Amino acid sequence: MAAWSERLAGVRGVLLDISGVLYDSGAGGGTPIAGSVEAVARLKRSQLKVQFCTNESQKSRGELVAVLRRLGFDISEGEVTAPAPATCQILKERGLRPYLLIHDGVRSEFDHVDMSNPNCVVIADAGEGFSYQNMNKAFQLLMDLENPVLISLGKGRYYKETSGLMLDVGPYMKALEYACGVEAEVVGKPSPEFFNSALQAMGVEAHQHMK
Repeated sequence: MAAWSERLAGVRGVLLDISGVLYDSGAGGGTPIAGSVEAVARLKRSQLKVQFCTNESQKSRGELVAVLRRLGFDISEGEVTAPAPATCQILKERGLRPYLLIHDGVRSEFDHVDMSNPNCVVIADAGEGFSYQNMNKAFQLLMDLENPVLISLGKGRYYKETSGLMLDVGPYMKALEYACGVEAEVVGKPSPEFFNSALQAMGVEAHQHMK
């Protein structure tokens, strides 16, 4: 206990991952990992601030929070830092109009984004949307741009669902990088900017958190 207390000295906030840490997604909403619901509840009862960081890009924040609440987690939408809202802010700030290669489940996050005459590509875990036709359209757009911009919501290789391991966005991102000779801008873990936005949401400095 003493060692744990020493480790927490000066810590004001905790960043928690979601997929594979709190629960495994899958049919029926997925299943919580043993002890995770109780661990989150214990943190919420402490003096520590809690923020959840995720690269989830098949569900909107609202849908993800609804799933987690049904599984018993004490969580609100404002406590979740996710790549889709962060990407929307980047698009707005830089005047970018995306071709979206994303999952239909997260498309609502981009409802207020101008997608006319695209001048960049945004790629996420599109699942069945990763068809040859859609990948080739993204490839052609990037090749036609004088200054191609590829934004990827995370860069994971794979993740675990209750039915087994699933390919994530990373392999598809790498395919476009290789084919087009571009380097993707990653929004989400492990980007330092992404973690900093989570810390800002908590009002905590980098030296005052655990993850």
